[in-house]
Amino acid sequence: MTASLIKKYEINADMGEGFGRWKLGPDDELVKYIDAANIACGFHAGDPTIMINTVRLCKKRNVKTGAHPGLQDLVGFGRRKMEVNPSDLYAMILYQVGALQGILKSEGLELTHIKPHGELYFYMLRDEPIMRAVLEACAHFKVPVYACKNDRQQAICDELGIVFQEEVYVDIDYDSGGNLVPVAKSQPVTPELCAERVLRMAEKDETVANDGNPVQLGFKGRPFSVCIHSDMATALGNVQKTREAIDQVNNKSK
Repeated sequence: MTASLIKKYEINADMGEGFGRWKLGPDDELVKYIDAANIACGFHAGDPTIMINTVRLCKKRNVKTGAHPGLQDLVGFGRRKMEVNPSDLYAMILYQVGALQGILKSEGLELTHIKPHGELYFYMLRDEPIMRAVLEACAHFKVPVYACKNDRQQAICDELGIVFQEEVYVDIDYDSGGNLVPVAKSQPVTPELCAERVLRMAEKDETVANDGNPVQLGFKGRPFSVCIHSDMATALGNVQKTREAIDQVNNKSK
């Protein structure tokens, strides 16, 4: 099965990551610049009202609506390490994605993709039973799963009949082995650096690791999705400059 669903480069962003009266990212502005939204489903952030409002915001802007399930960790924003039984995690994914799917149905929309959040994203890379449990839950929804380039995850997705959509990050670091560095361990970025990274990734198929050396990405000209974190202080500037770079690359490939 192909490792790419999209036909041109795009931007996805994590959205709806507030809770109750607390708002995190500038969603009302970010949604103007993105192609796909990863909507928090209540475990690491989000609540029913925020989920509905985020879905309606995406509907207004014709932005793809995907689920962003995470570990059950509101205090740590889903970025703390936790040990979870694979069968429990399977159920947690069904619960979260199913909740968003119900809200989408009420608004006449469909679930377009699933993207694990934060520590769950890294937990899957470290622990194959966890990866399989998450992907087996995702398989019930028959939509693409977004994640960083990873041969093992690609293989399990192929086995389960899931489209695996590769993505890159420009607002956090990569290490010398081409692995993502968690947000807390990455250096702060500027909007200009985000744009530079997009262009380098698309044109040279590489990025610069946190040790200063180039790292090959291996896309070989295939379009990828670029993820932007909405909770960063420079999120709006990051997405604006990334949009400019993405549009430049897409215009060149026409």
